[in-house]
Amino acid sequence: MKRFPGLLSAFLFVAGAFSLAASDLVILQTNDTHSQLEPNDKGLGGIQRRKAIIDSVRAADPNVLLVDAGDAVQGTLFFNLYKGEAEMEMMNLLGYDMAILGNHEFDNGVEQLVKNIADSRHTTWLSTNYHFDDALLDSVFVPYKIYDIDGKRIGFIGINTNPKGMISEGNYDGVHYLDVIKAANATAWALKNNENVDAVVAITHIGYDDVHPSDVDLARSSEDIDIILGGHSHTLIQPGSGREWVDNAVRRPVLVVQNGRGGGAMSQVTIDLDSIGKKAPQFKQYTVDSRYDGKSDPVVDEKLSSYRKDVDRMMANPIGRSAKAMEPDDLALLNFVSDFIFLKGTELLGHKPDLALANKGSLRTGLPKGTITEGEIITMQPFANHIVALEIKGGELAKAFDVMASRYGDGVSSGVEAVYDPATKKCTSITINGKPLEPDATYTVATIDYLANGGDYMEPLTTGKQIIQSKGVVFDDLISYIKSLKNKPIKPSDKQRMHQ
Repeated sequence: MKRFPGLLSAFLFVAGAFSLAASDLVILQTNDTHSQLEPNDKGLGGIQRRKAIIDSVRAADPNVLLVDAGDAVQGTLFFNLYKGEAEMEMMNLLGYDMAILGNHEFDNGVEQLVKNIADSRHTTWLSTNYHFDDALLDSVFVPYKIYDIDGKRIGFIGINTNPKGMISEGNYDGVHYLDVIKAANATAWALKNNENVDAVVAITHIGYDDVHPSDVDLARSSEDIDIILGGHSHTLIQPGSGREWVDNAVRRPVLVVQNGRGGGAMSQVTIDLDSIGKKAPQFKQYTVDSRYDGKSDPVVDEKLSSYRKDVDRMMANPIGRSAKAMEPDDLALLNFVSDFIFLKGTELLGHKPDLALANKGSLRTGLPKGTITEGEIITMQPFANHIVALEIKGGELAKAFDVMASRYGDGVSSGVEAVYDPATKKCTSITINGKPLEPDATYTVATIDYLANGGDYMEPLTTGKQIIQSKGVVFDDLISYIKSLKNKPIKPSDKQRMHQ
């Protein structure tokens, strides 16, 4: 991919798109919509509501750009069944102008990603800090795009997360990562000084401030980036919260925006083109809720209906019961999954492992009280992971516990207790079945292959020796287990097993 050409004429101007003179540019942004094509169980989100907002803004303003900051996929049955096709078709129908990749766009590997991108009809795909070996991806992605609007030039760059430790190994083959801070600042400098743009907007999928480098780090390091439209950390940054303004390297405020997850919110950033550099951009946020019902687009509805049949069937197929409702961040749900991994590890090994580990990031939705369905289990644990057992030295296992402590605890099976210091984010005590962890002992651990292979930054687990793996994916194994209970309600413990 060529970097910083003198002129990317094919991408500088969209004929007719901004033919009316106007003093404002309106940017609508989504991020981390995670396949939420219909409203979620909290009544938020949905593609038809999103389109109603977009159509309303486009009707009111002549200069509107619609952008997505990654992770448009993974999180509902639409992705499990159609592998990104449904989400891409909806993005086509909504007319996204620009988009970047999130980490979950790689969940089915580069080959499927290539197919999905090939189905994108109108969107310009940005990536400033990825290089691609695949010829199609390399030809589709551009490092930046410039819009000439009403005598002003606005440059956009796309900044992606480091795939190592975040995306499953083997799913990003041929994708080469460049340092976020260096790539973003070099490109922004070139746009300001070589291409004479008046403002630089970074569309990012690196997270607001929880992992480094983050949007906050990028803003603080930059002199030339004016606006950051972010994703990845599922942070809901609301206007007036104080989190939306971050001073850059020369003490100039940068607007940083993010909309949580699931399409429950959408941001609007308005740039006064006559006052760039003098007047701060305006920021407002829409809550995507039932206020926008009743404005369905028949074309969107027809296309969505073609995908909905199989989704509805699986969401209505009962498999068991739960004694209580559990949200995705409830300890009871995390303990349930951790203990299930322990049970499956026992089945695979023919004897009990010492413990099981689960990451709370794998829990995407909760479970209701009463009847639970096949679709609800898949949506709760949607990833194509397999349960594995490995043997690992206690010293390396302790390092894995420190990684879990750095995100304020993860899932461990019954019989394990870990205490950590929130200041250092290190464990001060780890006991397994009533005994302190011994650095020189060898432990048998049941977990998922994503973690065992270093995903979610669990690199210490890669030092272990994997000895067995389940044939099915986790959600299939969970469905079989719940069916085997023959309607006996699941009632997991809500005891906090990793704590301060």
